[in-house]
Amino acid sequence: MLIALLLLGLTVVSETAYPQTKDIVFLAGPKDHGAPGRHEYEKDLRVIAYCLENASNLKGITTKVYAGKAPQDLSELKNAAAIIIHSSSDRDPREHHPLFPQDATTNHGPYDQQTAAYLKEFDALISKGVGVGIFHYSLWAENYTARNYYLKWIGGLWVQGFSRNPSGDWKIELKNTDHPIHRGVKPWNFREEIFYNPVLADPERRTDLLIGHPLKVGWYGARPTGPQVAAWAYEREDGGRGFAYGGLDFHDNWLNEDVRKFVLNGVVWAAKIDVPQGGVNCTLTEETLKKAGEVK
Repeated sequence: MLIALLLLGLTVVSETAYPQTKDIVFLAGPKDHGAPGRHEYEKDLRVIAYCLENASNLKGITTKVYAGKAPQDLSELKNAAAIIIHSSSDRDPREHHPLFPQDATTNHGPYDQQTAAYLKEFDALISKGVGVGIFHYSLWAENYTARNYYLKWIGGLWVQGFSRNPSGDWKIELKNTDHPIHRGVKPWNFREEIFYNPVLADPERRTDLLIGHPLKVGWYGARPTGPQVAAWAYEREDGGRGFAYGGLDFHDNWLNEDVRKFVLNGVVWAAKIDVPQGGVNCTLTEETLKKAGEVK
């Protein structure tokens, strides 16, 4: 009996001392355009990674940030609970997406054999229940194969000629407030470029989360279309989850607690981690934001 109790005690200590961890992988495009402080893809993702590893009410999360091209050896991603993408789209030959070649090289059609094989393998990895998060400009896909992957992984995307991306002042309304991603989050106003009014599919699997109300916008070519969806959550048939948010242009918006908590909650939810009741708690100052977002 004593031996059995000792063994039981060792088991309990072992499970407590070594809790199961969740790996979250971030794929950042290079800063290929934009003024300093805007479209800081790698800096933004490093801030998320910093917050998840230093949150006061989360444990057991490890992060990896890949800048530029996604790892070609997908064994590096095999333990990912979620893969998060923040980059430019595939529309401009001068810009870069971690996964998809620029559409100008494909004329909207099939990818070359090597790229097609890689994406098929990547999709097989995702189909094992891996969460996917996609932000801002990376929601825009021109190539039809890329569009189909986005529809499968997150249930929607930004489409030129239909969607909009006004830059200016916004009022953000929370929708479906009982969703875990909204825990601890309040409606907010801010200055931002938001990729919104996406093309969406599978309403029975999708939960719209944010409605963007443009208050004052400055880009004629990206004129608003009135209040439209700016973020959503998606529960896939394979058991995986998708999270999409059209914001994350201005890097200093990380100092807005509601923006920060909403995005962190969404990444955690996509990875199938329980979102804390008050939302993920990570405090940032201008000084810690600069440190957290350092490009390595």
